[in-house]
Amino acid sequence: MSIRTGALLIHGLGGTQFDLGSMHKHLKRCGIETHSLTLPGHGTTPEALMSVRAEEWVDAVTKKYRELVDRYDRFHVMGMCMGALLAAALCARERHSKGRLVTLAPPIYIDGWSTPWWRAARYVAYRLPLLPARMKIEEGEPYGIKNMLVRNIVKAKFERGDNFHYKWVPLACIREVDRLRRQVIREAGQISCPTLVVHARQDELTSLKSAEFIERTARDARVVVLENSYHMICVDNDREQVATSVLDFLGAQAQTAAGPTVTEPCSPAEIQSLVARFMSGMREQRYEEVFPLFTADIRWDQRGSNPLARLYADRNALIDLFSQFVTLSGDTFSVTGFGEPEYDNDAVRLRIFSEASAAEKTLVTSGVLELGFGNRRIRMVTYVSDRPVDEDAFWSAAAVADGVTVGTVRHDDDQTDARLTGPALEAAFDTAVAGVGGIRRPLAPAIMLRLRALYKQARVGDISGDRPAMTDVVGRAKYDTWAALRGTAREVAMSDYVSIARKLAGE
Repeated sequence: MSIRTGALLIHGLGGTQFDLGSMHKHLKRCGIETHSLTLPGHGTTPEALMSVRAEEWVDAVTKKYRELVDRYDRFHVMGMCMGALLAAALCARERHSKGRLVTLAPPIYIDGWSTPWWRAARYVAYRLPLLPARMKIEEGEPYGIKNMLVRNIVKAKFERGDNFHYKWVPLACIREVDRLRRQVIREAGQISCPTLVVHARQDELTSLKSAEFIERTARDARVVVLENSYHMICVDNDREQVATSVLDFLGAQAQTAAGPTVTEPCSPAEIQSLVARFMSGMREQRYEEVFPLFTADIRWDQRGSNPLARLYADRNALIDLFSQFVTLSGDTFSVTGFGEPEYDNDAVRLRIFSEASAAEKTLVTSGVLELGFGNRRIRMVTYVSDRPVDEDAFWSAAAVADGVTVGTVRHDDDQTDARLTGPALEAAFDTAVAGVGGIRRPLAPAIMLRLRALYKQARVGDISGDRPAMTDVVGRAKYDTWAALRGTAREVAMSDYVSIARKLAGE
């Protein structure tokens, strides 16, 4: 008899029930039925929050929980930001034991690096007549997002007035969040179910002190620290690690689809519409309108011999590619135009023109996109540059200047991989290890961590053992960087190590 599993997902302040959309998808793929609600005062305008009390939020999630919990053999509770506080308060109040609790970026303390120095003055402002209702706390950059591409998308949505998230909340609402925080601090010791805290080290709203509090206070809590995100961890750079950590904690595994996936061909009119929308979105940098044009299993083949050149095998990976275009170029990457599309049955050949600046250099280039279609979406893309040598040099220099290594360098030769294999790869790897050991200048911590992780993956394989305690900052960083390579083939790890070592030698 199968076990029926459900989950209640609670959104954050100013958001809606759709804020945790990616987590809904991940859980549903694992056979977990998900539920959500729109909290009181949300889903309309910020003014609706002025008279809402913290008790109304707690009562709303409690009511929803009681409606659902008895339908399932196992039932989990998850929340993001203020939703994490509500999830914690709910599990403490209900003595939740039928499943697990997941808190994503819980703001037990509002003490992150971007909070203003006068934040403590809000307690005085709460006592002033009318001010809490009239004073607006506006959402501003970085919008809780380190990923420059995603941040730009959010910024553009705010500027266009898209109704996806409140741009401001009244100070009176922050007062209620503070009351909720104090409730969780008082009652956290009553949380008896296994608890996971996922928190970014660089969270600009709430420091790791919040994660440490829950780990210390709840009866059975563990913490995952993210190294490349700000507060909005479900959409930032570490979003895949967030999903993996949550699914591992819940013991959930993706269910395989029954039978082969059927691909329906697109009509000529559908293809023309997709191409027109793709060109428009790329030119106007409205990437939030571009990504839905691709199938979830899109295969984008970025040809070349630079850190961005590889096969991107799904939409999340493709978002990473575009994010690196934006990040490595310091937000200067732009598509300046397209040639006339060449249609050939269910395929399209499209010339694309772009430019970017990085490392005191400017790249003005062009290339050809070959697009394939199916299921009313773009299914396959291959990019071949007209100036491959210039592009390889530019993006390689940009990656070195940024202090990170992105992806796997692939060398194209008649459209095949020319990566070293066998004894030649072993020899190149040994030489690279010796070369890195002989570098006298200090290397960026990110590069050192990456090199160590690749070495371990090549020599040992997947990491094992327990994650170091939160007090062991260096040990945790080493563990997490190696753990991120779980499943990476030995040969791939060796090849990536050689690639980084050669770049460092070239510097």
